[in-house]
Amino acid sequence: MTLLRRLRCALAVTLSGGLAAALSLLCPAPAQASQTTVHNADPSVIRVGGTYISAESAGGGIAVREASSPGALGAAASHTVWSDAKGRGEVWAPEIVVDGGRYFIYFTAGTGAAHRMYVISSATANSGYGAETQLALPDGKWAIDGNMFTFGGQRWFVWSGWAGDTNVEQNLYLARMSSPTTPTGARFVISQPRESWERVVGNPYINEAPAAIKDPNGQLHIVYSANGSWSDQYCMADLRLRPGGDPTYVWDWYKSNGCLFGSHAATMMSGWDPTLHVDGPGSHSFVLLDGDIGTSPPAGPTFPLMFTAVPKGTPYSWSNRYWFTGSFCWWGGTTYTRADVPGATSSTGWGLKFFE
Repeated sequence: MTLLRRLRCALAVTLSGGLAAALSLLCPAPAQASQTTVHNADPSVIRVGGTYISAESAGGGIAVREASSPGALGAAASHTVWSDAKGRGEVWAPEIVVDGGRYFIYFTAGTGAAHRMYVISSATANSGYGAETQLALPDGKWAIDGNMFTFGGQRWFVWSGWAGDTNVEQNLYLARMSSPTTPTGARFVISQPRESWERVVGNPYINEAPAAIKDPNGQLHIVYSANGSWSDQYCMADLRLRPGGDPTYVWDWYKSNGCLFGSHAATMMSGWDPTLHVDGPGSHSFVLLDGDIGTSPPAGPTFPLMFTAVPKGTPYSWSNRYWFTGSFCWWGGTTYTRADVPGATSSTGWGLKFFE
């Protein structure tokens, strides 16, 4: 892989007459990803002013860290902000955002088929959280990896869950929110693990760890993890909403034709290369100001990314997964195709390049 191929980003510019052209420029050369001391926890990292804030599951509860850079979070003091006083069970994948000047942490708790989404909130990042409230998600099914974002003037909640009451596959669902703690209306499936590169590892087949971001044209993306996190086939892929599309209509979403960040060449989208230093990257966090997709980065430079992975040369297991600091940039002129879409079977727009 040439240096130009690895570092080039695309910048789309609008020309007179409504035509668009793509210009290429060099992203700053990314450094190799830095491993932190945080292991076996999914990262959620936001920036508030000049402070980077993370949330993680730890000791049967939730802990928050604060640091002056993403790479310093692993060495930062860990403050427990919530403990499982009611014995709800396994606590997974807390996600922290800011809404109306208040911090909200969404997380999963439960055992087996009882996993459900909960939320706590506080006026400050590392203390003052009250008791958890269960989110009344539509249909009330098994749910994990949930997070809230605002798009088109509407709050949304995206999560990974089951269609029914059995562990067949994990789909991605979307629902409207009337407030940071109140889902409203129905749930809508936006992705199912039905592509061959998403089904290398099964029992169950998995789409999980969704994270929203907005591209330079203002289109919504949901970047998620596919294949089992217990396997080095774990990887990241992209869902892109078509221009003017309805987020609740599954056919308005176009999926990358392979992994965009993964460690196996056979499952990568054409033009994307496997990792050199880590195995099974996934369960990522875009490091956005206030966790707000309205602050998503423009085209051109690289921006911070946190993700979990196992260092190459280390046996792959959950206990060997650590947080890594990486980066990403937007990649223009990226076509995703879907043979099953009514009408247009392809969509061209912004994709993402990820760097270790």
